[in-house]
Amino acid sequence: MRGMRRLRSLLRSESGQDLLEYGMLVSLIAILCYVAVENAGGAVYYAFDGIRIQLSGLPTGVGS
Repeated sequence: MRGMRRLRSLLRSESGQDLLEYGMLVSLIAILCYVAVENAGGAVYYAFDGIRIQLSGLPTGVGS
């Protein structure tokens, strides 16, 4: 009987729900940050790759 009362009180408690909500919020923010960094990383890669291609077309050894 005592165990059932304790189980019912745990099921009615909302403190665990708050912790779960914060955990879900943190995981959502982490996923959004990961996606943003992946997209920014691709943009930075292509920007530097374009610069590399332009620099590789320049003549070398000019003025020697």
